[in-house]
Amino acid sequence: MPKRTVVSFLLLAVSLCSFIALCVLQRVPMADLLVYRAEGAAVSHGGDLYGFTITQWQLPATYPPFAAILFVPATWIPVPVLKAAFLAGNALLLACLVILSARLARRPLTPPLLSTATALALWLEPVFQTLLLGQVNLAITCLVLWDLTRPPGARAKGLALGLATGIKLTPAVFVAYLFLRGRTREAATAAAGFAGTVVLGFLLLPAASADFWGRRLYETGRVGKVWIVDNQSLQGLAARALGDRAPGLAWVLPAALVAVVGLRLAARARQDRHGIVLAAFTALLISPISWSHHWVWCVPLLAVLLAEGRTRTAALVALVFTARTMWLVPHQGDLDLELSWWQQPLAAPYPLLALAAAVAYTRMINRCPIRSTQRPGKLSSPSRRSPPGSR
Repeated sequence: MPKRTVVSFLLLAVSLCSFIALCVLQRVPMADLLVYRAEGAAVSHGGDLYGFTITQWQLPATYPPFAAILFVPATWIPVPVLKAAFLAGNALLLACLVILSARLARRPLTPPLLSTATALALWLEPVFQTLLLGQVNLAITCLVLWDLTRPPGARAKGLALGLATGIKLTPAVFVAYLFLRGRTREAATAAAGFAGTVVLGFLLLPAASADFWGRRLYETGRVGKVWIVDNQSLQGLAARALGDRAPGLAWVLPAALVAVVGLRLAARARQDRHGIVLAAFTALLISPISWSHHWVWCVPLLAVLLAEGRTRTAALVALVFTARTMWLVPHQGDLDLELSWWQQPLAAPYPLLALAAAVAYTRMINRCPIRSTQRPGKLSSPSRRSPPGSR
């Protein structure tokens, strides 16, 4: 076996073992995973899906009923085994995300490069937090990216995107992206897939579905406090900058502008790899709450930058997603609302980077007009203030 391959495999083994050791030493509870299991139990035993709270952080269920149905098998496995299985599964999903990111960037991926990239990507803060909390972000991202990077005309292309939207609503932005790119058949398939998840939820869990779509969906505060540093969306940035728990129009209007501009840029992108990343970051910016671990789309972004030879930019982006600056500023209690001006950028590194990327891409378009090629037609454990459950 070539020396390069051996070294890459050793690096991956050391990276994974180091992470596992940290989890064991810190006795990480994987609180979000416990919420998923409780959701599955509520479905199995006929409990109130949106009436319970669990763990010492009193975490509720926040996903659509379709997601809770998928969590039922988690109740068949003892918690320690479930945690180990989720950790191993997320590690495999990270490798899948690296593969899909390389496919998006159209860059060849050898086994040594896959091992090295996976070993390093594990320590990106969004990826690290996803494994730490037992989250489903990697599964959702892989499902979306796999579907979007399938060959044109592939059978039922768009269906996986629709199913992902039924689990976690934010992928719905990609449906709009497909429509704007003129890929109406894929967009319609995705919309139909999402509608199917809603119908299935009403058939199997009529009361919970009525509760979620009629009330719970609009209770942002149920998911968590919007102003804490964990929230890396525009609303979180605005709330902290203004010292206001409910920034209102100070967030809504910029978010609407970003939605329009972001999707327009994504639709005009010459290549899908740019459009997909722009659409993903637009979704993360305009979502009322985008916890730091939602930003696992940094992996495809890094793959695209490296494939285009933008090594310095990729290094800077990797630094931003590794530095964990949001955890370095005061954030106990309500100190998130009392940050000084120079601490604000440290508290909102991801939305600021995404906004900077949008500006840079706009300047690129203005310098060289482009047309779409598509045809029309801390080791950071959960804390009292950052409810991690089913976020």
